[in-house]
Formats: sequence, C-alpha cells, structure tokens
Amino acid sequence: MFQILSIKNGLDNVQGFFSDSYNVGLRTKKNDDGSLDGDVAFIRSNEPCDVVARFTTNRFAAAPIKHFQRYDEGFQTNFILINAKNANAMTGAKGIEDIDILFDKLKIKTNLHNPIMSSTGVIGYRLPIHKLANAFDNFDFDAKHSEKTARAIMTTDSFKKEICFKITLDDGNSFHIAAIAKGAGMINPAMATMLCFIITDADIPRDDMDELLGIAVESSFNRISVDGDTSTNDTVLLLANKTSGAYDKDAFKEALKKITFELAMMILRDGEGATKVVAFEVNGATNDEEAKKASILLSNSLLVKTALFGEDPNWGRIASTIGASGIECDEDKLVIYYDNLLIYSGEQRELDKEREEKAYKIMKQDSFKITCNLGLGNGSYTCYGCDLSYDYVKINAEYRT
Repeated sequence: MFQILSIKNGLDNVQGFFSDSYNVGLRTKKNDDGSLDGDVAFIRSNEPCDVVARFTTNRFAAAPIKHFQRYDEGFQTNFILINAKNANAMTGAKGIEDIDILFDKLKIKTNLHNPIMSSTGVIGYRLPIHKLANAFDNFDFDAKHSEKTARAIMTTDSFKKEICFKITLDDGNSFHIAAIAKGAGMINPAMATMLCFIITDADIPRDDMDELLGIAVESSFNRISVDGDTSTNDTVLLLANKTSGAYDKDAFKEALKKITFELAMMILRDGEGATKVVAFEVNGATNDEEAKKASILLSNSLLVKTALFGEDPNWGRIASTIGASGIECDEDKLVIYYDNLLIYSGEQRELDKEREEKAYKIMKQDSFKITCNLGLGNGSYTCYGCDLSYDYVKINAEYRT
C-alpha cells in the first residue's frame, strides 16, 4: 500500500528541481496590487532527466514542438524555458532557429543539456529574442519559485494551476510528483491551448514514464472540452531526475492520474467565461468507441453548452447530439439523467412540472453529471465540458488586444 498526500508549494517540493520567472515586457496587464507577473519562466534540474511528452494533434504544430522532435529518441534534458504571450507557431524554419539562438544566449548563464522550449500566446509572430534574453540576467537559477512560475505561463487563465503530491510507500521511502499547467480556451478532447509540466524525483524507468503518461493523459486532458478547438501548442511534459531513489509503479500511476485529472478539472473550471463544469457519461453503447464518439460530441456541442449556461433542461439538445454522432442508438431505449433525476425515457418523454423544477435546481449547480444510457450494450465513456457564456465571446474577440 501507499499514501498520497497533497502538499503546498507545487514544484518547490521536488528534490533537485528549481524554477523562476521574470517579466520582460510581453505581459503588461497589472494585478490588483499593481504587480506584474512574469512572462518568461524556467524549470531546471541539477541532474539530467528522462523526459516523455504528449503533443497536440494539430497538423500545424508550433516551433517548440518541432524543436523537441529534433532530439534523438530517449534523450535526457535538464532545462525547460517557457514564454507566454507569443506561441511561436506558424513561424516556419525561422521559428525553430529563434529557439536555437535563445539557447545559445542562455548557455552563457547556466549549464544546458538538451534544453526544451515551450510557448503559449498569439499565433503567427516570431519570438522577440532580445526581450526574452533579458530574463536570463534576472533569473535566479537556484530559486524555488513554483507559484511565480505557474503564474508566468498563464494567458487567459484567471488563476494559477499548481499541484504537488508526496507519495509515501510501505517501506517508509517517499517521492514527489508536482505539476503546473495553463489553459482556459482552445480546449478540446484531443490533448486539450494547454501546457502542462510535470516533474518527479521518483526513480521511475523511462518505459514506465511513457506508458503511465499515456494512460493519465487519456483519462484527463483528452477528455475535456471548453470550446472544441485544438491548439497548435498543446504540450504535456513529464521529467524525472530520480533523486529520491524511491518508486512503486502502482503508486506512481495513481498519483499521476490524480494530478492530471485535477489539473484538467481546473482548466475546465477556468474555461473562458465558464460558470459550470459538467460530466457527460455515455453508457449502454454497443462498444466503448461508440460511447466515446457520443460523449465527445456532447462535450463539444455549442447548443448543449449554451443550454447549460442558460440553465435550460432541454433534453432535446442532448438527444439530438447523440443521434447526430453516427453511432447506433434507439430513441425508445435511450434514457437521460441529470445527476439522479430521470429527464427522458421511452416511457417519459415529456418533463412534468415537478421534474422540470428539479432539473432547474440541478442545472443551477456549478457542477453536475448528465448520464445517457443507450440500452444497447456495455460500452461506456465519460468526457467533461463546461458551459459557453457571453464572456467567452468577449475574451476571444479581444484576444490580441
């Protein structure tokens, strides 16, 4: 057995890792107290780390992803450089060259081993290299500033996303796993605009890292939708420097799934203008793949999302979306629940006044579950979405300004 304990201060707890941020002028909006968050940040390890990754499915992957993919398979790294406000996407070969130039400048300041870059922000502009390089004179490379780093990578996020778990094993040995993430818009169940950086001091084999990250991403970031759009920059990185000497596969698997799922739910709660988070569980499908198609479509549907925002228990939008998904379904066998309240069945197709009033109360909650049983088999899948509000349009209409 093992114990997973949530602890404060995120990345700062993981042995041998350091992080810091600095504002070089890309981010100009001040906080309520007049301060400015950083817009360039780093995560550094004293020891070279094994690294595994999952990236966007967008065919126009950003320059930092292409730069990462130039390294030999199985490479190690000790440094991640992250910038906000500029995605370095659709910038061609020059965008990759700009990363090399930045790392050449950074080598003067600190030891680099196969450094990685990650970027988020506006698409189509080359990196302001001279501005970014100003951070290198101001970074404290031995600092532990997890909160500052978590805030520096935000774009339209309204709060930082930072988690750490300490895992204690039966023999008394322990290891840490911590992560920071950003994301609020362009979130789609296809690797959800999000960045996530996970670090651990567990003595985990690289093959286990790749296997367990794939499982964790599939059950978390690949199941959330804010708006159905897939970014050019989506990235999840897992780095392990192994300095604790401790490891247990089952414990690490559970902790990694827990940390990615909690971060995914933070991203949904922070969905641009979102007021509620909803689980879309589809079961009784002919197989899991059919259930997945319907669940994803429900989490992406604009009509469903606007009904959630309007707190309108219009089950017709749910049923119509399932029917449009192309999967096998039968209106006489379909059953829909909001939490534990029956909304639709072949025998009860119209909401009476009592059930409609109960449905309104459920939809006023900031989170609830919509369950759709197709009555055809054992297939099941759950995705998670949020509502779509007026603020979403306002935020994205003004994104560059």
